[in-house]
Amino acid sequence: MTAALTPARPRALTFGNVWLSVALLAVMALYPMVFGKTLNFGVSTLIFAGLAMSWNILGGWAGQISLGHAALLGMGAYTMTILATPERVPAFFGGPVAPWWGALIGMGIAALLALVWGGLTFRLRGSYFTLSTIAVALVLRLVAINSDWTGGSEGLFMPELPRFLGFDLFERRTEYWLAFAFVALTLLITHLIRRSRLGYALQAVREDEDGARALGIDPTRMKVIAFVISAALTALGGALYAVYLQAFEPHTLLELPISVQIALMAIIGGRGSIQGPAIGAILLAVFGEVFRNVFANANLLIYGVLILVVTLFAPNGIMGLFRRGGNKLGTAR
Repeated sequence: MTAALTPARPRALTFGNVWLSVALLAVMALYPMVFGKTLNFGVSTLIFAGLAMSWNILGGWAGQISLGHAALLGMGAYTMTILATPERVPAFFGGPVAPWWGALIGMGIAALLALVWGGLTFRLRGSYFTLSTIAVALVLRLVAINSDWTGGSEGLFMPELPRFLGFDLFERRTEYWLAFAFVALTLLITHLIRRSRLGYALQAVREDEDGARALGIDPTRMKVIAFVISAALTALGGALYAVYLQAFEPHTLLELPISVQIALMAIIGGRGSIQGPAIGAILLAVFGEVFRNVFANANLLIYGVLILVVTLFAPNGIMGLFRRGGNKLGTAR
């Protein structure tokens, strides 16, 4: 277990990961300059890249598979939209709340839910937590469908929003850079976790929970912390997604396939890696768009086959292939 708490080749791994993150962000920064006419695709891809990395803090570093992150996504989207809508905002706020404050409140609510939810379920082992995520997401979806406050099954429309630092939030280029900032933030937080005692403790819990407990680590506490961070970031992504969509309803925002999509992006990219989930999100978005345009109705089948092939031949994800190739090169030298 000591090896799990001590990073191998820390200097090489740290610098390599930092430079890979810088390169990834550089490519994203160049995108609107080269592909300015496809910003719709760029914004949604970056938002889901950030969501996949947010999921990875819980599903990768802590090893707890969630299939209910759509609920946290929806929590951020609904909270910000309700607080920004004059007809729906609670009276004690005294009027509409600026979207950036609404996003922060949504993050706080999602974090509080994760704190309670994780505290109740992480004491159990096995698939109980995963099943609970599906159950909670279904309950919240039913609440959203049957509540007038959330617009019921018809959903909500985003009202006019104040400018952010002088920029129009409904302008795609502004949304792109906000999504870029979201990705950069999740990357930074993941790097900080990777190099912290929390990161080593999470890896120890993921590999051997009993061994981690023998070393004085509280597995439940570590998993709850990871869940809280993951939930808050996912809610932030939900707020951005609401601005991007401008109108949404429970059947598209809170469905199980959204949670599965987020998890698959992280798993295919490389669960437990830093940049893998973002790379997985980008590749799946690109392949999904190509298959949709080229193969029409067969796109979902081909999309599923692609996922199956990657899962079978790269069980540690795309980043696992890169690491394996790097190790072979190092051995050859």
